[in-house]
Amino acid sequence: QVQLVESGGGLVQTGGSLRLSCAASGRTFSTYAMGWFRQTPGAEREVVARINWSGTNTYYADSVKGRFTISRDNAKNTVYLQMNSLKPEDTAVYYCNTRLNAYDYWGQGTQVTVSS
Repeated sequence: QVQLVESGGGLVQTGGSLRLSCAASGRTFSTYAMGWFRQTPGAEREVVARINWSGTNTYYADSVKGRFTISRDNAKNTVYLQMNSLKPEDTAVYYCNTRLNAYDYWGQGTQVTVSS
């Protein structure tokens, strides 16, 4: 069992920055990959970024490359998403995710709103 709790969302102007955090508990955090997804009303949930268990390998969606950075602190059981140069199209609910034994675990989500 894994519990994920996101925080750090909010309202920011275009060009601003936010850092999202996802605190994990319940299993050995340092052994599994993590990801950030986002979803807008009526749309599919889409992957934003992923990071492997050690933090040495990352993946970014084309839409956020060069602006977002995913990182993790295994000592704190936390994964982060630093979001810079935010655009109105980044507005969404952001979710933390991990997949263990073919089962997806999700947090409750945190709202990010970018005003133009």
